[in-house]
Formats: sequence, structure tokens, C-alpha cells
Amino acid sequence: MTTFMTILGIVVFVVGLLFSIAWHELGHFSTAKMFGVRVPQFMVGFGPTLWSKRKGETEYGIKAIPLGGYIRMIGMFPPGDDGAIRKRSTSPFRGMIEDARAAAFEELQPGDEKRLLYTRKPWKRVIVMFAGPFMNLILAVVIFLTVLMSFGVNTQTTTVSSVSDCVIPASAQTDKCPSGAKDSPAKAAGLRAGDKIVAFDGAKVDDWGALQRHIRDTTGPATVTVERDGERKTLRASLIENRVAKSDGDGGYVEGEYVRAGFLGFTPASGIVKQDFPQAVDRMGDMMEHGVQALVNLPGKIPDLWNAAFDGGERKQDSPMGVVGAARVGGEVVSLDIPASQRVATMLFLVAGFNLSLFLFNMLPLLPLDGGHIAGALWESVRRMFARVFRRPDPGPFDVAKLMPVAYVVAGVFLCFTLLVLVADVVNPVKLAG
Repeated sequence: MTTFMTILGIVVFVVGLLFSIAWHELGHFSTAKMFGVRVPQFMVGFGPTLWSKRKGETEYGIKAIPLGGYIRMIGMFPPGDDGAIRKRSTSPFRGMIEDARAAAFEELQPGDEKRLLYTRKPWKRVIVMFAGPFMNLILAVVIFLTVLMSFGVNTQTTTVSSVSDCVIPASAQTDKCPSGAKDSPAKAAGLRAGDKIVAFDGAKVDDWGALQRHIRDTTGPATVTVERDGERKTLRASLIENRVAKSDGDGGYVEGEYVRAGFLGFTPASGIVKQDFPQAVDRMGDMMEHGVQALVNLPGKIPDLWNAAFDGGERKQDSPMGVVGAARVGGEVVSLDIPASQRVATMLFLVAGFNLSLFLFNMLPLLPLDGGHIAGALWESVRRMFARVFRRPDPGPFDVAKLMPVAYVVAGVFLCFTLLVLVADVVNPVKLAG
């Protein structure tokens, strides 16, 4: 049964992946059609075509390798200075440029002269190229908000899970109390497992993050109001300064880092908590911030990824994952012994995270990514603006094709990274448990 559920989870994730890719391409497709650009192909996947159907002027299809997708737009790059689109040079770099230019004019038909992408104003091209990643962002936001507000998420609460017997630093290698250790302030005050803390020193608290900040900012006498057996009780505690794990600002901890702060001495219980709209939006902002930071930190994770793939090193939980790794995690999620609603919520979170990553990654201002084409259109707009201001001749469209040698280098780096992640996902995958 576990094997069946794992396979089911993988299939569900792949379906979500294919939908996300098609949704991305729909953004490019719909805006290109809106601005009159002819789109002869709309494909999900790469490699051999498994199925296709022509409707109107566009061929729609699914290909064998679900690692991306594309739409073919006529005239993505302008012709050369001589107006020709054939290869005119034996230089390998010039050949890259001319190959890209020729591909942009494939399937050119009579009447297409007015339907070429490069002839559209820069702001229209920005919309066309931005629409794909933006669709992924919309999908991510909708899924995240739906899960946070409808299903809830596993969150540390203000309910007490356990009370520390004594005062020991968080960096200690044991939980056992050494001889002569003082009782923790929580134990001395009479705090018990199951108590729900509703106020601290007179200030109402309803989430763990706020309570943690109050505790850490306090040393000396304080009151702790709890709900116990349906009644409210006010306990008096005397907090002390202790060495504690550094907070990430949201109730979590920064691994391996410690600070000195106020200490009460209890462990919060976790539970599934539905978020209201402001809380959900705040969490979405944190996810965006963490996503951007993860993208910035990506190059620094390559050594650990290499060690995990080839030297048997530890595969960290925040290690980059590819489609194979994410699919395996999807299979693991569905096979977990948790309520069905939480399995659904976790799978949706996985798909939403994939869409958020697609948005952030594609916004990098590098060809062949969408962000590279956006940067080219914006640069063209700037050049033309300066030409108008200084009354110079219109410089014409910016020839993004001239950057194709750089694009091939970038694509090569991405391919190598993808292969490294693939190997790591196969031989040393990220796991949710164990």
C-alpha cells in the first residue's frame, strides 16, 4: 500500500508540474495573441512529441520530457542589418546569432510581416515575456493563501508541550540537569504541560512568535496568564538571562547560533492552525523573502550538493531539489501517516513552492530566461528615449540575438547544475522523515 501511495504522490506531483508549465506558457501565449503576434506552437515538455493537435494557426502538444515547455513566436529577434535571416558567417559565435535569428523566422508566412514579436513596442514585449512568470506567481499566491486560510499549517502555538526541569544553556549537549542546577523559572512558577498562555506580563498573546519575543526581552519578575482546565490563572515567574538559540524573528530558530536573552523554560506545542488573511499575507511575504534569499545563496550550496552526490556527504534539508527530487518528496508526502487533509495541503504547498521558484528563477535578467528578454526590451526602450531626448536617429530594435553566445554559456551552466541536482536527487535524495 505504501508503494502504491508513493507512486500516486509522484503522479499527482507530475500532473501539477505539467499544469504549472502549461499555465506559464498560457501567459506568454495569451498576451502574444492579444498583441497580434502569430504563435505556431504551444508545447508542454521537451523532446519527442507524444501528442499534438492543430487548432487554427497553432499546434498544441505534449512532449516526452516534462522539464519545461515553450511557445514558438514568429520574429522573436530582428533580422540582421542587411535584412537577411540566413547564416552569413563561419564564426562559431556569429553562427549562434544567425541560428537564433533564423529560428525566430521559422514558418514565416505571407502576411506575417505585421505579426512579428520584435516589431511590437518594448512595453508590449515586456508584458508578453513577463506574463509567463507572472502566471506562476499568481498560481503560487492563490495556492498558498488557500492552504494557509482553509487547511491551516503546522505551527508552534502558545500551548505548553513540556516544562524544563532546570536551567541549562541551549548549546549544552544533554537535556539532563547537572548537579545543583536551579529549577527553570517556568517550573518554579508552576507552569504545566497543556497550559495555554494567553497573556504575558499583562500583554495579550495569541501566537508563539509574539510570546517568544516578550520572553526574550524580559528578565526579572513577570506574570504569565494561562488557561488551565477551562479557567484562567495568573502565575508569577522570575525570568533569568540564559544562552538560547537565536530566533529567526518568526518563532523559529537559526541552526547553530546562540544569543543571551530572557529565559522562561518551556517547549511550545505544535498544531494545525488556520491563518487569517493578514497572517497569510505576512507568511506569503516571508516565503517570497526566503525564496529570493535561497536564489542568492544557490551558488554557495553547490559544494555541499557535489559532496552529497559524489562523496556520500549529508544532503541538507534546504539543499536544492530538481523535478526528480520534488517528485520523490511528493510521493513521500502522500504515503505519510497524517490526516488526508494535511497530505493534500502539503502537496499543494509543494506545487505552490515550485511555481514560486519558477517565477523567481525566470525573472533573472539572463538569456535564455524570460528575464533576459525583458531586460533587452527595457534597454531598447532606454536607448530610444535617449535618442529622442538628444534628437538622434531612432536606433531601432535592440538585437537580443547578439547576446546568444552569452545565452548558450548560461544555458550550459544551468544544464550542468541541473545534472548535478539530478544525480544528487537519485543517489542521495532530500527526505521528509528519517
